[in-house]
Amino acid sequence: MTKSSQTLMQRVTGASKTVLTIGASACIAFTLASCTKENTTDATEQAPVTPDEAIVQPSETAATSSETVVQGEKIRIAAAANLADVLPKIVEGYKAAKNLPEQEIELTFASSGKLYAQMQASAPYDIFLSANQEFPAKWVNERPADAPKHEAFTYTQGQLTFYSVTKPVGELNQTTLAELLAKQSDAKITIANPELAPYGASAKAYLQSQNVYDALDSQKRLIQAENIGQTFQYANTGSVDYGFVAQSQVTAIKATPEQFYILAQDSYPAILQDGVVLSDAAVATDFTSYLLSPAGQKYFADAGYLKVK
Repeated sequence: MTKSSQTLMQRVTGASKTVLTIGASACIAFTLASCTKENTTDATEQAPVTPDEAIVQPSETAATSSETVVQGEKIRIAAAANLADVLPKIVEGYKAAKNLPEQEIELTFASSGKLYAQMQASAPYDIFLSANQEFPAKWVNERPADAPKHEAFTYTQGQLTFYSVTKPVGELNQTTLAELLAKQSDAKITIANPELAPYGASAKAYLQSQNVYDALDSQKRLIQAENIGQTFQYANTGSVDYGFVAQSQVTAIKATPEQFYILAQDSYPAILQDGVVLSDAAVATDFTSYLLSPAGQKYFADAGYLKVK
């Protein structure tokens, strides 16, 4: 091949790359513009999804920090109630890092079980951030055939804390806590609903391991809240004597040391918190990657969560 021929081929190749880049960008813009507040596309108009279609990890689809992310339609995140303090900060950090100040990200906080029920009823969420691993795994196994095939991921680990604004508890240990619960016959203790809230399930497991759950339950001293947010509200307002809450909630209000006792990590089931992307929105997968990045994980560490091993 002559030198002039080589030069011509290089020019053609360069032009092809430019066309491909423009085409890809246009495709992305068109896809984002086609997103609506709720999915109103008829199922017969959608491309069929086969069972053997590849499951997508968040990092496989989201843009890296060096790429430009195009602002898209509003995305909705269904988040466990324990994230109410930290997740808004992560959202703002994401917008700043990606230069997307106008990107709408709507947050809904509730118990993980309640959010899962809403998802089953076709609630238009783009991301589900649970307080356990079971609900995201259940979604992956039972989701509709035409739902996007994203895999679940672990984004943080929570801590369970014994909290009171009326009585000092900072000097307790596992033995003295069990004695306190057994002897204070008029004390009211709140936990989140174990059936719906993972923090409540861990609190129940802890009380059972200390052989005090049945007695507290039969004496009607356990006050069950709908989720961990309501649990903290009961304890923080002094409506009950004690509460098993998330350490992140205690950290958020800068509670004094005598107001809380962090339970030993091996004294209750680990609160590993998983999430899953529910839609194909580009911003949803990109936000998830930010959540799992060192920048996103720092927010969790600062808020009182444990590092995922």
